[in-house]
Amino acid sequence: MNPERVHNLHALEIEGVYKYYGDFPALRDVAFRVTPGSTVALLGRNGAGKTTLLRIIAGLSRPSQGSVNIFGANVRDDAARRRIGVLGHGISLYEELSATENLTIFARLYGLDQPHKAASAWLERTGLDRVRDGLVREFSRGMRQRLAVARAFIHDPDVLLFDEPFTALDDRAIAVLQSLLEDAHAKGRTIIMSTHQLKEALVLATHVALIRRGQIAYAGARTQQMMDDTGWLYRTYEDE
Repeated sequence: MNPERVHNLHALEIEGVYKYYGDFPALRDVAFRVTPGSTVALLGRNGAGKTTLLRIIAGLSRPSQGSVNIFGANVRDDAARRRIGVLGHGISLYEELSATENLTIFARLYGLDQPHKAASAWLERTGLDRVRDGLVREFSRGMRQRLAVARAFIHDPDVLLFDEPFTALDDRAIAVLQSLLEDAHAKGRTIIMSTHQLKEALVLATHVALIRRGQIAYAGARTQQMMDDTGWLYRTYEDE
């Protein structure tokens, strides 16, 4: 799939999003916009609502109230969801299938014209071509991680969502992901990355969104002050 790149729309537009779990408001009136080609560091302490927000942006969870659009289309629409690549905490692969079969399934779900060719290319790019026919249940964690990275990128998505992407990766998987992120940024893709690794995130980021207790405390350009003093973000916007 090679969807038309629409640059006169916001890559991501979030308006008045709430998410309740029972009576607990995990997100409260979240609203911000992201221009195409931006790399956004989504920051906040544990429990602030980062993962909840990313799941809603990915179309994996419905907001209790509000809207999320990807290039003008509701994120729950198939056309919008096909423009998103997600790498989350869970690897979410089919254990009893081979590496090739896993990627081929996702390539078909994303509507790629040549799913087997795409799967082969991404197995090679992530260093898994020699185990293409091996069952995923027999893979090491590092191999599974690289396969999950390939799955996130296989359809050349316009918007990439990462939830703590470097936390559980081994060195080789980190190197693969860093290379792919640099390539995606160079191509003008939009990246939203939740992470605790502030220094690394701010080096990549063009913008920052900080969540405090389910609300957006700051959304704007990444500044030199943030680069010079990463603690400034939390001291300014978080309770002591």
